[in-house]
Order: sequence, then structure tokens, then C-alpha cells
Amino acid sequence: MDLFSQLTKEEIKRQAPLADRMRPRTLEEFYGQSQAIGEQTVLRQLILNDRVPSMILYGPPGSGKTTLASVIANLTKARFLTLSAVTSGVADIRTAIERSKEERILNNRKTILFIDEVHRFNKAQQDALLPHVEDGTIILIGATTENPMFSVNKALLSRCRIIELKHLKDEDIKRIINDALKDKERGLGEFQVDFEENFIDNLIIFANGDARQALNTLELCVLASPRKNNVVQLTNKILEDIVQKPILNYTKGGDEHYDVISAFIKSVRGSDPDAAIYYLARMLYAGEDPLFIARRLIILAAEDIGLADPYALTMAISAAEAVNRIGLPEGRIPLAEATIYLSLAPKSNSAYLAIDKALKYVETHQNPEIPRHLRDGSRGGKEALGFGQGYLYPHDYPNHYVKQRYLPKTVDEVFYKKSELDKFPQKSRLENKK
Repeated sequence: MDLFSQLTKEEIKRQAPLADRMRPRTLEEFYGQSQAIGEQTVLRQLILNDRVPSMILYGPPGSGKTTLASVIANLTKARFLTLSAVTSGVADIRTAIERSKEERILNNRKTILFIDEVHRFNKAQQDALLPHVEDGTIILIGATTENPMFSVNKALLSRCRIIELKHLKDEDIKRIINDALKDKERGLGEFQVDFEENFIDNLIIFANGDARQALNTLELCVLASPRKNNVVQLTNKILEDIVQKPILNYTKGGDEHYDVISAFIKSVRGSDPDAAIYYLARMLYAGEDPLFIARRLIILAAEDIGLADPYALTMAISAAEAVNRIGLPEGRIPLAEATIYLSLAPKSNSAYLAIDKALKYVETHQNPEIPRHLRDGSRGGKEALGFGQGYLYPHDYPNHYVKQRYLPKTVDEVFYKKSELDKFPQKSRLENKK
């Protein structure tokens, strides 16, 4: 008999990491992911009504994939089986299928089969699931950190709903931490704790949306921190020592957050790739959301580069999509590529100025009548009113261009003024007027 066989199940659970002990047991304890499992979502109602569909839970580590499966296991009347794609093979799948068939025949009871890291199953293993998902022998819940569109067989994917989970928001991580500190049964409520200023904020930054990372790091900090009058002293120095990473003065809701992103954007706009890369590294190191950075690059590509290099917007959008698919740390590379490209690209804000001027004009002027030759004469006999008559079809003319008026008669504004760097020079509308 070994040591572990002498421990009760309760003792073993008590020795589990804090993240495992604090795993939510109900939907009410499941924080975040409102887009997937919120109050009004179809998935929540299906779970509450015990009509769970086959699904693939896709999201970064610590976003709640296994936790959501655990909550479903607690709520369903179906039999719940689990497999890990890391350690299971086709034989294990067949055994699970046979057990599911027996349960269905003998007890008229459904079986939910949860497979963690489902993307690690090869084609043969995934194909072995197909007919049994199809005929309802099993309800499959797969969990993966890889985009299932690229890692799961299309045939299996077509039989499942894809539920995307995202990094948890800072406020969700904070609620999870506070619950753990208060819970005396499963958490750290037996300890009295005193926090150094910004300790929780810095822990949240380090966790970067990963609840497991936040809880297990918190537990190590509590166990490793000194006591003063039986009160645990949680300091930023302890946190630094445990995460092996210096704590920067960077709170996502504070001045440093706004100052660094401002310096980053202004460096790209000012065509300084070294400064831009420096601020990018500073944000990533501090735990900034990479998709927030990517979104700002998309805005900059349209606003500050525009028609001087129309490909810049495509580059920025591609970087955002790449980061969304692969996450960090690999996502730092497409972000760096886009940052350097946009820094070195020629700059023009002509499109930005044009649309803002046009919007201001529309806001402050009454809308004049659209020229009759431009109006739609194809509906309801409107052609008889002269709608569409006199319109000159540009493709019928040399170089696919003909001079005619497009603006309403009372509008004599020039909204677009070509920058000397714009790659697509166009004739002024004023030249096109009759």
C-alpha cells in the first residue's frame, strides 16, 4: 500500500492546486464568457434544459473550457465520460463507445464524452467518433487551444457547434481571486492577508486573462509570504520572485496604459520603427492584450497611411487575424511585422480628412435631392418619372470614363484633396461637373 492509497478522496482534493479546488460547480459561479454562455444565450438554455449539443470548446489556456465541461457534468442527467487526447487511443474511444451503447440500451440514458486537447487526435481517431456523434450514441464535447477550423476534421466539425471562449476580462479575474481569498472550504479563506498596493492589479496583469495562472500564482504567494501577527503579507517582491519577472508600473486602466499606447501610435505615425518596436515590447511584456494593440494598428493604417500605401490596411488586418488565431507568444511576430511595415510606410491622411469633412457637411446641411439620372428607375414604374434617364454608363466610353455630374446640384464642396503620396490619383469631382 502506497502513501496515496491511505489518503481519503477529500484529503487528495484538498491537496490539489487552488485552481482545481476553486473550479466552478454551477453556471452562476462561472464568470465571464457572456458572449458564449451568458443569461440570454441559446447554449445556456440548452444546458439548463439538459439538451446539450455536441460542441467544440475553443479558447486560450485558463479561459474555462474544462471548467465549462465540468459544470455541464454537474448539471446533466446524462452519463459523463472523459478522455484525454494526449493519453488515449482508438481502443479507448471504442471502449467509451461500447459503454455508451450499453447505457443507451439498458438505461435509456445519453452519454456525454468530453475529450480534452481534441486537436491532438489524428484523423483515424477523429474518424472513429464520426458515426457515433452522427447517430447520437455520444454527445461530444471537445476542448482545444487550437483553431478547430484547422485542427479538427471538417466532417467531425460539421456535426458540432464551435463555442469560442476568450481570455477572461480583468474584472472577471479579480472576482475569481476575491472568491478564492474568501472561500474557507475550497480556497484560502483560512488565511488573513494584507496586500501591498497594486498587488492584485499586478497579479491580474501577469495572469493575462488566464484564471488558472492567477489562482495558482496567488496560492504560491500566500504559502511563500512572511507572516506578521498571523497575517500573510502579500508583497509585489514576493510576486516578482514567484513569476520570475519584474513588476512594471503598468496598470491597464491607469495612466501608464494610455501613455505607452499613445507613444506607440505616435512612433509608428512618425516613422520610427525602433521606438515603435520598443513600445510594442513594453506593452507585451507588461501583459497588454495583443488584440487591443492589433486594433490600434488597423485604425492607424487607415487613418495615417491610407492611400499612400493601401496594402498597409491589409497588413494590419492580417496581423490582427494571425494574433487571434495563434495567440501569444507567437503572435508577437506578426505584430512586430505590422509595426515595422506601418512605421516605414509612406503616410497620408487624405481619406480620413475626406470622410470627416463629408460627415460634417451632411450634419450641417439639409440633404438635397439626388440627381435624377443617378436615381433608381427600375422599381415600381419610376422610370416613367425620368429616374435613371440620362445616366452615362462609363464602360461605354473610352478608358471607361465619361464626364458627368454625380454630386447634387447644390453641393459644391471638394471633400477629397489628393496627398502628394496617394497611390491612386483621381480627377477632382469639380472637373467632372457639367
